[in-house]
Amino acid sequence: AAIAIPNYSRYVQRTRRSDAQQILMQVAGAEERYYATYNSYGSLSTVGFTASPLYSANQYYSVALASSSSSFKATATPVSGGPQATDGCGALSVSDTGARTAAGTTSNGSCW
Repeated sequence: AAIAIPNYSRYVQRTRRSDAQQILMQVAGAEERYYATYNSYGSLSTVGFTASPLYSANQYYSVALASSSSSFKATATPVSGGPQATDGCGALSVSDTGARTAAGTTSNGSCW
């Protein structure tokens, strides 16, 4: 049990990361569609996300967007006190260049 429980917990956290990955890809897709039309990137509300604050589908992550007319970076941060708060990957981000990054370090596989 001393070995199985920590391994299972890391597995569950890794599975929950898909919640962040999904919302980040939705935001990135919306930004690219907006850019194709208006030749600039917009805010979350401009590209169609009206919820404030914006959370992932299962509410494990909150989403923030830093954008200018020529670039954007969307970041999904684990909700404080939530089940992903202790995940070694920390906040996950995607940018206009397609770069996918993680703020933390983890020993249970790739964050993305």
